[in-house]
Amino acid sequence: MSMPQVHGFYDPDTSTISYVVIDPATGRAALIDSVLDYDPASGRTKMVAADKLIACVKENNATVDWLLETHIHADHLSAAPYLKRHLGGRLGIGNHVAEVQRGFARLYNIDHPADGSPFEHLFKDGEIFSVGSIPARAIHTPGHTPACMSYLIGDALFVGDTIFMPDYGSARCDFPGGDARQLYRSVHKIFSLPEETRMFLCHDYLPEGRKEIVWETSVGAQKHQNIHMKLGISEDDFVAMREARDRKLNPPRLILPAVQVNIRGGNLPAPEENGVRYLKIPVDKFRLETFS
Repeated sequence: MSMPQVHGFYDPDTSTISYVVIDPATGRAALIDSVLDYDPASGRTKMVAADKLIACVKENNATVDWLLETHIHADHLSAAPYLKRHLGGRLGIGNHVAEVQRGFARLYNIDHPADGSPFEHLFKDGEIFSVGSIPARAIHTPGHTPACMSYLIGDALFVGDTIFMPDYGSARCDFPGGDARQLYRSVHKIFSLPEETRMFLCHDYLPEGRKEIVWETSVGAQKHQNIHMKLGISEDDFVAMREARDRKLNPPRLILPAVQVNIRGGNLPAPEENGVRYLKIPVDKFRLETFS
């Protein structure tokens, strides 16, 4: 199986890992789950994380074909528009994204089409594409959100928030449209891939006893070692555990600014008549179960 070069970049502020994935034979590339630096106290944005991806692309003389999002992120803002301006590429996400756009557009009371725009390509489950000469496949893996999509590029699988490192477990399922039972089935769909398939995660959080951030594992390691999802754990037991854990979790720190930007494909709201862009924060309204 083809092996792309995978360069991971960890953002400590959001615990997010972004990827530059390069076909060594052609120099064609995909960027996955980019990060726009955003300070909620000042409202200021920076391009520190995104510029690292640009530097990697240039250092490897690569050409970007795809800007891929695994889902509408609630913990960071996407830098896809900035990267597109500098590197080109088509912005893609799973074709269930309209469900997420519809619910959150109501929350923010914004006039935003719930049809997948402004994403340029909406991947269907099982859709075949390529990164250069390397065959790739989109795999719908809902549960964390209804629109989650994993991307298998050669022997490398990018799973977004579907699953974390084996010693940390699984992603939360209490976002609008999330479903622990769906997540269990999505992960077991991933478990049907060859055990040697490399797996790259969107986040890493340090469990007790581990001091280093890591973001690469394998399908085999997850099948046999994941503390929440390894083989032998039943669907009902997982659902009971996951729902109990989720009831104790707070919303992500950046969910309100992040989602309203990310449903727009990473585009900030248009400037108002005074030339200033504004993000909207609903007061005494937002609950994770609002659209469940």
